[in-house]
Amino acid sequence: MILYGFYCIIGFVLLYFGAEWLVKGSSSLARSLGVTPIVIGLTVVAFGTSAPELVVSLVSSIKGKSMIAVGNVVGSNICNIALVLGLAAVFQPIKCDPSVIKRDIPVMLGISLYLLVITLNSKLSRIEGATLFGGIIIYTFINYYFAKKGYQDVNIEAASDIDSELEEIGYIASMPKQIILILVGIAGVVFGAQIVVENAVSIMNILGVSEKFIGLTIVALGTSLPELATSVVAALRKEMDISIGNLVGSNVFNIMGVLGIASLVRPIPIPGGFFESGLWIDYLVMLFTSFLPWLMMIKGFTMKRKDGFVLLFCYVGYLVYLVIKA
Repeated sequence: MILYGFYCIIGFVLLYFGAEWLVKGSSSLARSLGVTPIVIGLTVVAFGTSAPELVVSLVSSIKGKSMIAVGNVVGSNICNIALVLGLAAVFQPIKCDPSVIKRDIPVMLGISLYLLVITLNSKLSRIEGATLFGGIIIYTFINYYFAKKGYQDVNIEAASDIDSELEEIGYIASMPKQIILILVGIAGVVFGAQIVVENAVSIMNILGVSEKFIGLTIVALGTSLPELATSVVAALRKEMDISIGNLVGSNVFNIMGVLGIASLVRPIPIPGGFFESGLWIDYLVMLFTSFLPWLMMIKGFTMKRKDGFVLLFCYVGYLVYLVIKA
């Protein structure tokens, strides 16, 4: 089992660096082709940070490990808010844009409820996957419209922030190097996902725990490494520019993009049934942790340190519940 765990770590490392290389190469190529920073941020960077979740769930679905595919998304969404955002707020209070409270979090809650409704029959069909995938296209265009409007009309400082974030990623001038980095990044994410899924299943078989437990814990935490690493590094540098909007957007993409694409490729059944498997409890936890930031920031648009501790407490409590149940 130690060997399988070692291979899982290798897989997570490949996922992390694969996503990093993919974002760096793609954003550099986009800038070389004259694409504006706001478009890069909403497409290339957004996709890159969610690439581990996408590939892991896609590989799991193809291999027939449907509970890892679903558990990865649900667990990652819980991890992004309760652990990543909570940890970031503990290091430094987070100020968010009012649009996040008024638009993005309600969208995240709405799409989470929609996912709950369409999985009540214990299956995600291709038609339901198509509705999810169509939703992420619409959501991206709406975000692009508002972001472009703000980028052009209102906030020069916001524009410089986007540019500085892209500089933080790192620009590569050579186009051959950009293409190589993209290809290596894709390979890293794909092979890393395969290694994680195969060895997570092996560990599951040895320990006698369910696919759902592995998906909600080990795989979910591993695929959230890019977001987690970014928040920790930023906090240590005392340059906490992490955006709750990016985490919320990642959660929306995980549901509509990741599960949408995975169920389009192959319908995702829920073994044992939606209620019988206990997945409904995990859905409710995801909804609760998604609602908490809205409740905490509805008045001052700021998440305080004590709010961060509350989120971390919720995540630890959820992990304890999973371990006891397993």
